[in-house]
Amino acid sequence: MAVLSAARPDVLLLTDMDWDGDGAALGALAERLAAQGLDYPYRLALPGNAGLDSGLDLDGDGRLGGPGDAQGWGRFAGEGGLALLSRWPLGEARDLSSLLWRDLPGARLPERDGQPFPSEAARAAQRLSATGHWVVPVETPAGPATLLAWSAAPPIGDGPERRNALRNADELALWSRLLDGDLGPVPAGIVILGNANLDPADGAGLRAEMTALLADPRLRDPRPASDGARDAADPGHSGDPRLDTVDWPEEEGGPGNLRVSYVLPAAEWRTLGSGVVWPRPGGPLAAEAEAAGPHRLVWVDIDR
Repeated sequence: MAVLSAARPDVLLLTDMDWDGDGAALGALAERLAAQGLDYPYRLALPGNAGLDSGLDLDGDGRLGGPGDAQGWGRFAGEGGLALLSRWPLGEARDLSSLLWRDLPGARLPERDGQPFPSEAARAAQRLSATGHWVVPVETPAGPATLLAWSAAPPIGDGPERRNALRNADELALWSRLLDGDLGPVPAGIVILGNANLDPADGAGLRAEMTALLADPRLRDPRPASDGARDAADPGHSGDPRLDTVDWPEEEGGPGNLRVSYVLPAAEWRTLGSGVVWPRPGGPLAAEAEAAGPHRLVWVDIDR
């Protein structure tokens, strides 16, 4: 709460928030935020793919009913979903979460020994989104905006078929296909935001996909940064540590600090400021930011 009270975002995307059908959790959170002077009358939470039972062996382990056999990894339906809170009115959302992976133009599907992995039946049922992909109009004081929100599968735990790395990359590529017009009319005033679970320079995954999106001339990369991330730099990483957004430990093979969360406005927006709420040790909000979890709040101020 302290981090949000300090940042006071007008529009807030939360990832890894469990979804419930009647919105009780999101409503309770909104009440607590309102008590801190953060009023979000407009909210959105849609059922996602995490924990959604497929009835198939999607992870290729030869068993059914495990968390890896859900449409997105999860132990129960709704685990680790998305939630959007806004000071401004939200329009009708377009939910792309049911798009089959194979139906994404240019999809890179996993194979083993030249055969679909783990099976043709799995390929015919597997959705692309590990959690969800939302297209959400917002009426802002600067004019209409369209949020492209998502949270991708981590590109780790793979065999030679690289299923998780390919899926993670294609979850990101969905936004490029949308900008290309391959998924219908291109929305106006877009802002891509969410957790890509992909760093352009370090860590696992097909990093070139992230590099390409950051260089797309249709978008702006405000490069939100923090002194705290710079001070916590991991040895051996090649990326700019000031841009890191998550503090994962390197012990026992962990990935360390990476840039995985992004806010990427369309080129038509002007960037007024940006940052990552990652204070230096001992500074204001340092303890609160660490207690909030490994991910740090990323913010960008934009206008037209």
